Amino acid sequence: MENKFFDNIKRNFGFGFMRLPMNGEEVDYEETTKMVDTFMANGFNYFDTAHGYIGGKSEIALRECLVKRYPREDYIITNKLSPSHFEKEEDIRPLFESQLEACGVDYFDFYLMHTQDAEYFEKYKKCRAYETAFELKKEGKVKHVGFSFHDKAEVLDQILTEYPGIEVVQIQFNYLDYEAPGIESRKCYEVCVKHGKPVIVMEPVKGGHLVNFTEEAQQVFDELQGGSNASYAIRFAAGFDNMMMVLSGMSNMEQMEDNVSFMKDFKPLTEKEQAAIQKVCEIIKAQNSIPCTACKYCVDGCPKKIAIPDLFADLNAKKVYRDWNSKDYYMEHTKDGGKASDCIKCGKCEKVCPQHLEIRKLLEEVAEAFDK
Repeated sequence: MENKFFDNIKRNFGFGFMRLPMNGEEVDYEETTKMVDTFMANGFNYFDTAHGYIGGKSEIALRECLVKRYPREDYIITNKLSPSHFEKEEDIRPLFESQLEACGVDYFDFYLMHTQDAEYFEKYKKCRAYETAFELKKEGKVKHVGFSFHDKAEVLDQILTEYPGIEVVQIQFNYLDYEAPGIESRKCYEVCVKHGKPVIVMEPVKGGHLVNFTEEAQQVFDELQGGSNASYAIRFAAGFDNMMMVLSGMSNMEQMEDNVSFMKDFKPLTEKEQAAIQKVCEIIKAQNSIPCTACKYCVDGCPKKIAIPDLFADLNAKKVYRDWNSKDYYMEHTKDGGKASDCIKCGKCEKVCPQHLEIRKLLEEVAEAFDK
């Protein structure tokens, strides 16, 4: 399926450089390079990164595994202006130039204002971030300007009304969040359609929540005798008319091979598959698990260095999967400090959480489960 919005983008499936294969604390370049080659060989060319992904290592990995090895015209790169990396207008251009250098390119195909919500939008306006991005476009250093979004539909409508020159919008969109009051995937998508803006999908498998199921939910998909769990989630998102791109943060070759197998010849979900998805949604919602996607935005600013996503995963393992090793996982994750009970309730984590989780309250549940 060729991309109907931009001629130079091949198809509608992108490689997100946020959850790459790792060797300890470092990106596994050998495995990532193989994944890049497989992605390109199957007719895809869209790559997504940001300055803060993998502690600043994502952009470098993109340069080493893609940019140094393929002609510039063969691929599309999207990068982002993240709020934690600038405080005033004068910071933006030096940061942008450092991003170009880190990626080893002279321009970005798409440059997005990152993680927009009501609060961050005010910061971006105060610093003239949108205006600067449009200036960079005039200079040829950016081909298209957009933003990624994490808030309610009414805020999205406000941003697109104030900045009609925006060309694309990246939103969280998956079948579990489609009607979720905290995410409003459907409503946000409809706002984009109203304003005539193509949509880029992030978190189509919700950080793995729509891949790893309990036995009850897994049985529903097994009865289809069809594709992988990821295939149903990604195809759900890609099946909407205004979707320009669906991103997948693949972290190993197995995931890459699976994803390209069903996206290189994309087919929308059948009625039977749609019904199975609805049933799986009902099962998941009844499990009362913490819908953390492990983006780790909350970890960077935590004064007590609490590995919040890991601790939430431990509690999910205990509550949902009845995993009796969850206590051992918790002990491993907190062996150098950062227990759930160490939380001082400063609230910094909740301000940056794309899922709008009540992290402080949830950490109390973790502490109750493991620290007593």
